[in-house]
Amino acid sequence: MSRYYRRRRISEMNVVPYIDVMLVLLIIFMITSPLLTRSVEVELPAVRQAENVVSTTTRLTMVTIDAQGRLFLDEDEEPLSMETLLSRVTALMRYAPDSQVLVRGDSRLAYGEIVKIMSLLQESGVKKVGLLTKPFSK
Repeated sequence: MSRYYRRRRISEMNVVPYIDVMLVLLIIFMITSPLLTRSVEVELPAVRQAENVVSTTTRLTMVTIDAQGRLFLDEDEEPLSMETLLSRVTALMRYAPDSQVLVRGDSRLAYGEIVKIMSLLQESGVKKVGLLTKPFSK
């Protein structure tokens, strides 16, 4: 008498290959994401006692002024005119009125230019304007 064993089909999904693919993609994204963050090169002024006053609950907007006096907003790579910058910041303030604007001014730029930008930002409706610096190193 021969025994006939009928094989049962496995109706479960094998997820091991999907986990492998997910881990490979995770590693690729972890390596490439720091390389994707670009910004304008600015030499920040160094101060001895810089106090961190940035709140983690408010939205931050970064205005960058490079050594040539060109203006950039957040992570933009193209310089903006003063009118365009102020109109975009005004629109951001209407969207999130509690936002804080930080000015990244190059240390080689005249102080008056940075103060002028800060004054124009306040006139356009920004309540909180701050300066971004780096810690002083000996």
